[in-house]
Amino acid sequence: MRDLLTTDRLSSYLSRCDNDLGRALELYEWNLNASAAVLQTTGMVEVIVRNALDNQLVAWATSTGSTWPDVAPLDPLGRTDIARAIERATDKGRTPRVHGKLVAELNFGFWRYLTAKRYLASMWVPVLHRAFPDGDHDLRKRRVQVERHLAGLLLVRNRAAHHEPIHKRNLTNDLASAIKVATWIHPDAGAWIAQASTLTAAVAVKPASST
Repeated sequence: MRDLLTTDRLSSYLSRCDNDLGRALELYEWNLNASAAVLQTTGMVEVIVRNALDNQLVAWATSTGSTWPDVAPLDPLGRTDIARAIERATDKGRTPRVHGKLVAELNFGFWRYLTAKRYLASMWVPVLHRAFPDGDHDLRKRRVQVERHLAGLLLVRNRAAHHEPIHKRNLTNDLASAIKVATWIHPDAGAWIAQASTLTAAVAVKPASST
């Protein structure tokens, strides 16, 4: 198994387990299960966050007689993300553009970057802060807090999705971030994630010899 998984991939697990291959494989298996729990949890957050942001952008653009993917003041990377999402959602123009499909084609990174400081004046203050009505009353602090939590969740989601080690990470804190961001959108969303997430159960069965 050392050869099949490669020494490089197992290195962090072996280091954590005093170079004991059996224990390292046990930790590797736990990492797989924990990664599945991370993907489940961040998947719930992603859909809730993107829908909340999309709702605010739709309301804003509708008041101007436009659709937000066409008029939002995005930077070049954001505009590229929109163009690529339109291509995928319309099968490169062969099918009609449906807003819901376009939104679904925009990845978690796109939505996370909408909360970045670069959009503070252009989108956060006039529009996007309303997606998190139960956040800090100070809109600047609210943005910083939302961005920080989403950045952490995106990081751990990407590591889990690419089969990277997450066994050194405090996944309990990640779950707390997920619940907090969702609660800022609506208390029911936070309660749902707290009840449905499998992260707590995953953390509870982490091999004791590797903690």
